[in-house]
Amino acid sequence: MDDTHVDRGVLSALREVMEEGYPDLLDIFLADSEERLKILKATDSAVALLVETAHSFKGSSSNMGALRLTELCHQLEQQARSLPGAAVQELVDKIDDEFAGIRPLYEAERQRCPAKI
Repeated sequence: MDDTHVDRGVLSALREVMEEGYPDLLDIFLADSEERLKILKATDSAVALLVETAHSFKGSSSNMGALRLTELCHQLEQQARSLPGAAVQELVDKIDDEFAGIRPLYEAERQRCPAKI
């Protein structure tokens, strides 16, 4: 995964700032991302819920340096009300694919963290 997907500088800064809390931050990001994806994938989700979820996902992705995921969530947040259903689903699929592509990086980052005693 290249630097257009994940800003490793952001992860490094978070590691320094969060210290022992960094592994928990990674765990929370991964778990929250899965929950947000479930909401986005639900075909019966109301547009307002899609926009709210995309906004929340955009914020956490940005905080974690997930550049492309942030951009895709921003697109969904901005366009969910105006796009036809099929286009919204296509964007949700892109978000899902992007997260699937970067998830191993975050999981590997989590594995590099020392276990809590």
